[in-house]
Amino acid sequence: MHRIAVLAVPPVKAFDLSMPSTLFEDAAIEGRPCYDITVCTPEPGVIAASGGIGVVVTAGLEALDAADTVVVPSTGARHDPPEAVLDALRDAAAAGKRIASICSGAFVLARAGLLDGRRATTHWALADELRRARPAVEVDPNVLFVDEGPIVTGAGSTAGIDLCLHLIRTDYGAAVANAVARAAVATPVRQGGQAQFVETPLPPDTGSPLAEARVWALGRLDRPISLDDLAREARVSVRTLARRFTAETGMTPFQWLLQQRLHRARELLEATDHTVDQVARRSGFGSAESLRQHFTRHIGLTPSAYRASFTRSPA
Repeated sequence: MHRIAVLAVPPVKAFDLSMPSTLFEDAAIEGRPCYDITVCTPEPGVIAASGGIGVVVTAGLEALDAADTVVVPSTGARHDPPEAVLDALRDAAAAGKRIASICSGAFVLARAGLLDGRRATTHWALADELRRARPAVEVDPNVLFVDEGPIVTGAGSTAGIDLCLHLIRTDYGAAVANAVARAAVATPVRQGGQAQFVETPLPPDTGSPLAEARVWALGRLDRPISLDDLAREARVSVRTLARRFTAETGMTPFQWLLQQRLHRARELLEATDHTVDQVARRSGFGSAESLRQHFTRHIGLTPSAYRASFTRSPA
């Protein structure tokens, strides 16, 4: 199993600390867990968490020695983490381990010098603070997460879900990651380059007709779907559909459909032995050439190269 060390740097947010463990624990292939997760901290015992909660962590920094991946969730000690933590992270990086941060956890990685010369992200409200604290870091506040090879940084707390799903997908493929997302009732793997937030406030009614139209569309991605089709399912005009769709998702209807079709194609390439032509038809691209064009433009690989790189065997 891939070994994960979740490093708590007190004070922590209970949600941020528990969320990676919950998601990684749900990852399994044919009933076999994919990850072995350990939560650790510089001084084991009861550590401070938000809301007056006390969290008991029994493992110390030695857990990083056995880990393949280290995840640093949000912390209230972003400018003065313990030196022992910084040394442990530097040693982990030197040993070639993958290191990830969620929200203000990026400040800890930055203090350890792991983000110098790299592109990284954090919560958009902390971006300027991170720039001032560490000018050598190229801070991008407009994305959900940044994958810089062995270093992965995520935005705010809920973007940590996207980061963890991305790591699961990288390790075990789209089918496993999407199964974890379904179990958590979370959005399937989103691209890291998606904006952290939508400028237009979301409507309060989450069970809107547009949400129903999106569910309808997901059930027929292998067939042509027009704006008229979506508007009919949402029971609104095409003009209203375009305006409200962007307000709810941050994307136009066609951008959203393309993203969903790319998700479907990636899962089919990873989890089935369908030909590229079959994948193209089942994901709604129509032809292998159309799929190749979109895949190369948005993923950076041809479908065949993607399959060769990302297919995971459960053996």
